[in-house]
Amino acid sequence: MKVERNSDPLVRRSQRVLLMVHELHKLGYQRLRIAPGMSPSGMHWRCSVTHVGNIQRMHGAMMCDFDDAAHYTTGQDNNYFGWEDAQKDTARQLASKFLERFPTISQLGQGADWPYAGWYVQMLGFAERGVLPVAYADWYGEPDPGCMLTTAGFHSGLPMPPPVEGIPGAGPVTSEDGEGGSTGQRK
Repeated sequence: MKVERNSDPLVRRSQRVLLMVHELHKLGYQRLRIAPGMSPSGMHWRCSVTHVGNIQRMHGAMMCDFDDAAHYTTGQDNNYFGWEDAQKDTARQLASKFLERFPTISQLGQGADWPYAGWYVQMLGFAERGVLPVAYADWYGEPDPGCMLTTAGFHSGLPMPPPVEGIPGAGPVTSEDGEGGSTGQRK
């Protein structure tokens, strides 16, 4: 089965960020997670990369603290994470820069999380087709509770990422989970 390269440069750049995290997972940083979403205008896809300790326990893709993450938006074009020296970098080169430039997040993301890494590979299959994951958006309507929202809509078939419940060092329970705290998502 051949998957055609997406002609949209914004989708390709988004795919590169997702592939960067996959490279980090392969290097032993499986406790790094993404918190993807859409800007309020719906014009830009966003992807924050953080450690499992900054993820809500019952929602595997929602952050607790916005400031404890690295942030990419398609509004940055190919200045990944605001880096002006990464415009032509591969996913592997971005991963190397991520480890150097976000040492605390990287250190906290070190270790195994096989359920999440497995889900991540499945999500990459969707991303290869240009269907990007979305954990938060200002859209109306409720997505299917068993499926993650995507840029393709509410019923993508992409399952939700596994919760962090039971993972040592996992994030706190938040109001979105039913008890105190905040979502940490900046919209």
